[in-house]
Amino acid sequence: MEVELTRFRIKSGKEKKVDEWLHFLNENMAEVLLTLADEKMYVETIFREQLGKHQYLYWYSVQGANGQAVEESKHWVDQKHLEYWQECIDTDYVPVDLQTEVVMIQETFRQQMK
Repeated sequence: MEVELTRFRIKSGKEKKVDEWLHFLNENMAEVLLTLADEKMYVETIFREQLGKHQYLYWYSVQGANGQAVEESKHWVDQKHLEYWQECIDTDYVPVDLQTEVVMIQETFRQQMK
């Protein structure tokens, strides 16, 4: 099981497009949730923050081993998600993986996440 939190910077001028992207994910949540099984993604949450003149998206996830990468998905909602990603995420900024220190998941749920 992998627990991750990663920070990505939004390209300057793409803040409104990110609004559209996040709205798209929320509006299509039923389809989004269908794709998580292939990825063995148990929890995926996106946070947003303004730091100085830049905005950032943070991805928090709890994922089982050997899940399919989103880039390999044939689901239309993942394809659209990746289009937004390519348009909005600043590839000149090196993503920051925050260090996991403590994972608190009840054993009942942990057993189901294998």
